[in-house]
Amino acid sequence: MRRTVLALSLSIAAAVCGSADATDTAQLVQGELPQVTAWRRDIHQHPELSNRETRTSALVAAQLKKLGLEVHTGIAHTGVIGILKGGKPGPKLAIRADMDALPVTEEVDLPFASKAKGEYRGKQTGVMHACGHDAHTAMLLGLATVLAGMKKDLPGEVMFVFQPAEEGAPPGEEGGASLMLKEGVFRDFKPDAMFGMHVVSALNTGTVAVRPGPTMAGSDWFKLVVHGRQTHGALPWNGVDPIVTSAEIISAAQTIVSRKLNIGDLPAVLSFGIVEGGERFNIVPDKVELQGTLRTFDPVMRQQAIDNLKSIADHIAQANGATVDATIPVGDSNPVLVNDPALAARVRASIGKAIGSDHAIEAKPWMASEDFAYFAKAVPSVYFFVGSTPVGQDASKAPANHSPKFFMDEAALKIGMASMLQATLDYLNGAAS
Repeated sequence: MRRTVLALSLSIAAAVCGSADATDTAQLVQGELPQVTAWRRDIHQHPELSNRETRTSALVAAQLKKLGLEVHTGIAHTGVIGILKGGKPGPKLAIRADMDALPVTEEVDLPFASKAKGEYRGKQTGVMHACGHDAHTAMLLGLATVLAGMKKDLPGEVMFVFQPAEEGAPPGEEGGASLMLKEGVFRDFKPDAMFGMHVVSALNTGTVAVRPGPTMAGSDWFKLVVHGRQTHGALPWNGVDPIVTSAEIISAAQTIVSRKLNIGDLPAVLSFGIVEGGERFNIVPDKVELQGTLRTFDPVMRQQAIDNLKSIADHIAQANGATVDATIPVGDSNPVLVNDPALAARVRASIGKAIGSDHAIEAKPWMASEDFAYFAKAVPSVYFFVGSTPVGQDASKAPANHSPKFFMDEAALKIGMASMLQATLDYLNGAAS
């Protein structure tokens, strides 16, 4: 036991002196891995929807206080931050994890599978960590524990940001990164840089991907309400059919990306996710509501798509004798997540040191969006992706994030922690030297 403690002390000393290699980082991570795994399973079994993360935030706050950090709670409803002040002068770094789950009923056979229920859009639903935020929270708690053990010799300061509502606040509420910034999360602690990571099923465990520049798409939530005139289904000529009109709008909207936007350099996506209208099989209703998402990487293309969608909806509605109310966007739009190019290069080098350079690859642009983008607009930032599909399985066929069958290989916890720890130590020591 004495030899183990001595070895760990030497690893910590090497790390904070700026000479941590993969062996040092792996040893530090391995020491916390059992607890991190236990946290992840506990949080997975007790998921909470956006702006409702009360149990999770209480667990986080209790652990950060136990580490002796300066802790602030109640930010953006349930957000928690912990500040670690190192014993040596250096830069200020923020690291973020998201805490919320999704309104998804879990279909993965795990001993700690979620049986939780919640209310979403007025309906009861299953609740599941179908995007891996349970892992993000557990890994950041583990990193806080490791770095707190280095406090005396650590250069600079680290803010651990545990964010609620990354998946979007419930209708009528504010939340997430934008609200944390609005409420002054960086008022008294302005980071010089910020890091974040996300487990993804699209990569195998052991692989980490990072990209300089535009990395994740900006997203706009849109809503179209098509108004017709109700009539009996047997006498459609006596009314105005909003269902047929909506079908034409949906079909014509597919030409926006395929025919209206120059996607040779940057991709774009427009998808409908909600079509609601009608109460009875033989009644043409008086309105249909359409909701969907627009994903773009370029502000000019974004505006072109919005303008085209409004024009298509207006003209098709007019041609059918209907009207349409278009709300684009609904609420806040996530901006494009842009990684600082120079910082991304440094982080990729650190990740390569931790897990092997062959396993630190360049990410492709991802059409999913992330409200970490708000933080990235405020300070130079890097956001990277940690593979979570078991080695030997085809990651391209694995159930995607947000699927009820989403499965995270727990070996990814070690890879993610090692990558973030190495990037953190290299940044603090490099920026301080």
